[in-house]
Amino acid sequence: MHDSGLLRAADMLRSARSVVVLTGAGVSAESGVPTFRDPEEGLWAKYDPMELATIGAFERDPELVTRWYHWRFERCSHCRPNPAHTALALMQQRIETHGGAFALLTQNIDGLHQRAGSTGVVELHGTILTWRCTKTGRHTPMADIDFTSYPVRSEAGGLLRPNVVWFGEMLAPEAVDAAERAVGSCDLFLSVGTSAVVYPAAGYIEQARSIGASTIEVNRDPTPVTAAVDLSLQGLAGEILPQMVQRAFES
Repeated sequence: MHDSGLLRAADMLRSARSVVVLTGAGVSAESGVPTFRDPEEGLWAKYDPMELATIGAFERDPELVTRWYHWRFERCSHCRPNPAHTALALMQQRIETHGGAFALLTQNIDGLHQRAGSTGVVELHGTILTWRCTKTGRHTPMADIDFTSYPVRSEAGGLLRPNVVWFGEMLAPEAVDAAERAVGSCDLFLSVGTSAVVYPAAGYIEQARSIGASTIEVNRDPTPVTAAVDLSLQGLAGEILPQMVQRAFES
């Protein structure tokens, strides 16, 4: 599978001094986490996720949106990091151990990268694992929230919302700054499990190419950037990344 491509990817990874990886929903999907493009089930089948994941929907019906996000969390709470998550954590460890720089940017909100051992993860779209008060801005771990009644309020009386970036909202400035700093100094950029169409994340590949960094795409299906990257490996991240890391650092 992709033998010549994997060898080339391993060589690129081995020689890189500053690596940035961008991950998307495809990586989480391999752990069983549903994506917004997956059909909903049961009571939620009649709702469009693209319409519920907005500030307008929350303001109109906070109970509905809170119930939906809590349901989505319960659906994926049994999910575990897959071999792609583990490989990226090992990649970071090996690169940093040898004095290189590594940054992991993710569009995912499930915290699976951290559970696999990755550190310093830049969560571009926030995290569902903490909720924040719309009155004070204070963050509360989801595990500490009582979901026996909806919508949920904080001790200050404000509505609690998932600490994620909804459609139409701006990304957190600190996340954008961290991502742009990392991409601006990388010599290898990997796009993994993302359709490469959602900005600003989709623009990071272009930014990396503009400074002369090598680019690799790992994705199940072709994307708009497939023809533009230096190397495209088509398939499951959970199969490709472990082999790439093994060949780069253990061969």
